[in-house]
Amino acid sequence: MDPNTTPTRNGTDGKVRGSGKGLALFVLASCQLMVVLDITIVNIALPHIQTALGFSTESLSWVVSAYTLTFGGLLLLGGRSGDILGRRRVFMFGVLLFGLASLLGGLAQNEGQLLAARALQGVGGAIASPTALALITTTFPEGPERNRAFGVFAGVSAGGGAIGLLLGGVLVEWLNWRWVLFVNVPIALLIALATPRVIRESARHPGHFDLAGALLSTIGMVSLVYGFIRASQEGWSDPLTLVSFAVAVILLTLFILNERRSPQPITPLHMFADRNRAGTYAIMLFFACAIFGMFFFLTLFVQNVLGFSPLEAGLAFLPVSVMIALMAGMTSQLLPRFGPKPFMVAGSLCAAAGLAWLTQTDVHSTYLGSILGPMLLFSAGMGMQFVSLTLMALSNVPDRESGAASGLLNSMQQVGGSLGLSILVTVFGTASRNEAKEQIGPFLSTATPEQKLLFTKTHQFPKPWSDQILTSGVSASFVAAAAFTLVCALIALFVIQVRPSDLARLQGNHAPTAV
Repeated sequence: MDPNTTPTRNGTDGKVRGSGKGLALFVLASCQLMVVLDITIVNIALPHIQTALGFSTESLSWVVSAYTLTFGGLLLLGGRSGDILGRRRVFMFGVLLFGLASLLGGLAQNEGQLLAARALQGVGGAIASPTALALITTTFPEGPERNRAFGVFAGVSAGGGAIGLLLGGVLVEWLNWRWVLFVNVPIALLIALATPRVIRESARHPGHFDLAGALLSTIGMVSLVYGFIRASQEGWSDPLTLVSFAVAVILLTLFILNERRSPQPITPLHMFADRNRAGTYAIMLFFACAIFGMFFFLTLFVQNVLGFSPLEAGLAFLPVSVMIALMAGMTSQLLPRFGPKPFMVAGSLCAAAGLAWLTQTDVHSTYLGSILGPMLLFSAGMGMQFVSLTLMALSNVPDRESGAASGLLNSMQQVGGSLGLSILVTVFGTASRNEAKEQIGPFLSTATPEQKLLFTKTHQFPKPWSDQILTSGVSASFVAAAAFTLVCALIALFVIQVRPSDLARLQGNHAPTAV
């Protein structure tokens, strides 16, 4: 075996040595890019999916949530699987399952088939993503090397969303919406073929799978998200809305009780004993609430109101990727000197300012005058946050629990995104309905007979009234998203405490972590 092209191990710590680490990081980061990119690559195609398969605006959010809910709900089980069965083996299985689900999604002929495929994609992502992050901890020693690797991984995680919007625009413009799913198939195959050549198998740790915990958490979160989306469509007094919330409370309560009693829980509650780690998970939860909403509603706005084509919409988000990459690189370099707290606070405030700016969006807004500036401000906050959160969540975690720790961090991101999007969709629906009531008078007084007849048949306002209604809902959603990021700033300011030992580990001056 040539040590110049494949990883080699020196010493007894199990870390990969030599130039093979660069290839290993490339493979792991490529997987993370594929998994994260798929959260937003579909966003560009949403108007086309809505037309082709007959989704309503509110139910359209399930195309995103079906993926993120199973992803977030099963991430902890995926991370645990890697610890028990071997991370490389589990990683490859997750990647191949993701590719198969993408193929099925691209072939979907109705709403149910697409949502089922998206849910299966989430299962594959939940298996592959936490094992990829855990493999970094067993490949790179704690200190500057791991900081740089985490910087690349976090940059991909943060920037993948914007890259997905660009790639989605290209695929929808030049081919059709199905290719935003088909594109994953060859990528997954290439990653699976490269993995055994550049990544060594990790040691297995004895244990069992907490299937009850995985099912309770996943079904509980699905019920909670469904309750919010149902409320946006039918109102808060709707019986099914109330039943959904009740089921969510019961199942999530049972989940917590199960985790407290299980000898090997899917969610190691002792992970929350460290205030920094608990605060980090909370920040990721609330920050993801804002991220998913921003991408979802801005994508609808630039295509439906500004009239951008899918390709133009994708290009519109390209500066986001550039800003995230720049800020992630800067943050990973400065973290060992200043610690993560300043970047957590600054990142939250930048994101809040960007979202507050976006609340001023109206039907007369332009991309350069009203969208680009706040997007860059928000993405600067993303770049600072993702590097800081990744390093803090996995700092001082034993190798045997790195899969669970990384899975919990990713779970906070995906569950937070799903829950946040459902809340923001509810805000959007309420604001849109209120605006629609106000537009009835102006519409009836100025609309043509043909427009009035179409409205009678479809109950849908034509342009420009539909633009005003959509914009009102989007603006209200950004207000709620800004509130989420302010909560992040408060948690970072009052909960996170950077200790001298934390800085020492970031600088590579630490005692070996137990394995």
